[in-house]
Amino acid sequence: MIEKVATKIKTFTDLKTWQEGHTLALLVYKCTKKFPREELYSLVDQMRRATTSVTSNIAEGFGRHGYREKTQFFYIAQGSLTELKNQLLLSRDIGYLTQSEYIQIVNQADRAHQLLQGLITKTKSFLKS
Repeated sequence: MIEKVATKIKTFTDLKTWQEGHTLALLVYKCTKKFPREELYSLVDQMRRATTSVTSNIAEGFGRHGYREKTQFFYIAQGSLTELKNQLLLSRDIGYLTQSEYIQIVNQADRAHQLLQGLITKTKSFLKS
């Protein structure tokens, strides 16, 4: 029998959701470095802001004391993640991302999104308690 050891979450960086979001941000920053220079202050800026918003709002939600406030920030992170997915589609369709780059980043975004949805569901469950 495998025993699951629970680790205490002390800071937002201990959250698996934040960790996967951070990995996503690193991928987005890396791939947008090769975008055309004329996109620096438009699509690149939007994508980087959206991915940074994901982890920033997870961190801010973690720092809030009320479950309602926490949930609100986690929902904002989810909106930013959805915005990023739209920008990734656009980047692929206009040829800034290869199909394999797109798949890699979208898979990471999906992992982060799934964990974020779980975090929202769990946090909301405390509101009903």
